[in-house]
Amino acid sequence: MRLIVLGAAAGGGLPQWNCGCRNCTDARAGVIPRMTQSSVAVSLDGQAWVVLNASPDIRAQVDACSQMHPPALRGSPISSVVLTNGDIDHIAGLLTLREKTAFDVYATSSGLDILRSNSVFGVLDPDLVAQYAVSLETPFETLPGLTVTPFAVPGKVALFLEGDTLNLEEVGEQTVGLLLESASARAAYVPGCAAIPDWLIDRLAGVGLLLFDGTVWNNDDMQRTGTGEKTGARMGHVPLNGELGSLTRLSEVGGRKVFIHINNTNPILQPDSAERAEVLGKGWEIAFDGMEITL
Repeated sequence: MRLIVLGAAAGGGLPQWNCGCRNCTDARAGVIPRMTQSSVAVSLDGQAWVVLNASPDIRAQVDACSQMHPPALRGSPISSVVLTNGDIDHIAGLLTLREKTAFDVYATSSGLDILRSNSVFGVLDPDLVAQYAVSLETPFETLPGLTVTPFAVPGKVALFLEGDTLNLEEVGEQTVGLLLESASARAAYVPGCAAIPDWLIDRLAGVGLLLFDGTVWNNDDMQRTGTGEKTGARMGHVPLNGELGSLTRLSEVGGRKVFIHINNTNPILQPDSAERAEVLGKGWEIAFDGMEITL
């Protein structure tokens, strides 16, 4: 199984267009690498690829990745897109993939409802772009030999669907992780997760690779940096740090572990930060655009 991180950042990317925080300033100056919004490509043969979440940056991501280039006058190695939720930074890229090339879209029923209820997604020609509803804990095959199983993780509905009442740790179809399996490899992709209960730790046991939500270091990252008032919890993301954070809660999960979907305010992006040293010291890696992993 081959995986390419097309984008490692959370929504807004790095630098974020309207942000002058230290990380964004350093990214503009070339001190730290720029990152596009979260997306991963997966293949078994290096020819046909499945894209996990269609980032708003997908045009630039495809352009930057030679494996994603057209194999002929027209066409694409992208055979399908699998969505983990209905966030703008995971579905807006579908609008870029409208240029009369066939691919499939897989999402839960609630995810497909978002696409079908918004007429702008009608630009995807239904004769070329088939949409398939998937069910929790039910495997489906996106490529010959590659099985994907969606599983629920705690999370919330997309920002544009929020109502007067909101469950920040709802467990259901609105936020899913993906278990990717081939004959010889198992990987899990969880770019958004609001909490890590015991049953989720058990669900992640035995994977050779875990790509997990690395949005914020502390719950109040944005408040500490003066960039906003929203907490990680309010955005539907568990922090890395703390007793209930991912570094502690996922310490017993084996295999290769990589943080992805990293917010522009997260101090782990600074190469000399104590936070980054702690992450690396505990055996985790930090995703970056263009990162390639072979299992």
